[in-house]
This record gives sequence, structure tokens and C-alpha cells, in this order.
Amino acid sequence: MATASNQSPTDALTKPVQPNDVPATNAASGSGSVRVEIFDQVYNLRGSDADYILKLAEYVDGKMRAVSEQTATVDSVRLAVLAALNIADEYHLLKRQLEKPSPDARQRASKLASALDEVLQDTRRTG
Repeated sequence: MATASNQSPTDALTKPVQPNDVPATNAASGSGSVRVEIFDQVYNLRGSDADYILKLAEYVDGKMRAVSEQTATVDSVRLAVLAALNIADEYHLLKRQLEKPSPDARQRASKLASALDEVLQDTRRTG
């Protein structure tokens, strides 16, 4: 999903634009630009996968709206930081789960290692 400059779809997620300057659709234009709206701000984003960029924008918008419902702040920068912290927390929890094998997987790996050790020892004795 890299662009011509080898950026990921989110590398060029910048440049807020005024609503009057934005086409009415969320489709990608010929230049790879996608119009998205995050917490009532419109952005033109560039990337190789418009659907993926739209999903990311919807996710971030949802997080910001959830945070705004739980806090009294109306400062969109503070809401964005809090949403980013929530997303980072989700990411690190999932990463930790993937890095740490489940007890079932550990038990199964131990049984397989024992079975392999037995086969190797039998091969050494008979070989």
C-alpha cells in the first residue's frame, strides 16, 4: 500500500482543508486524494488505498467522539491526544497478547518438544 514515494497510507495524513474547497464525495480522485471528515474537520489525505484511509478516518473519528462524550473538554487538540492515547493503549494491549503465547499454546509446544526429544533420542540410539 505504499505510494510512489514509499509512504504508508497514513504518512500523508495531514493538511486540513476548508469545507468549501472539498469535493462532495469521499472517493479517491485521480491524484490519490481522499476527502475524509474527522471530528467535524475535513481533510484531504493521500494514499494508495482509499477504502483503508476511509476506515482509518472513521475509526479515529469514532474514538474522538467517544472521548468527547466522556470528558468535559471541547478542545479538539486535547480530544485528539486523548483519542490517540486510547488507540495506542489498544495497540499495545493487542501487541502484548500476540507476543505472549497463551497457556494452551505453551502446553502444546511443550508436549511437541518432548515428543521431538523422544524421537531424536530413539534415532540416536538406533542410528
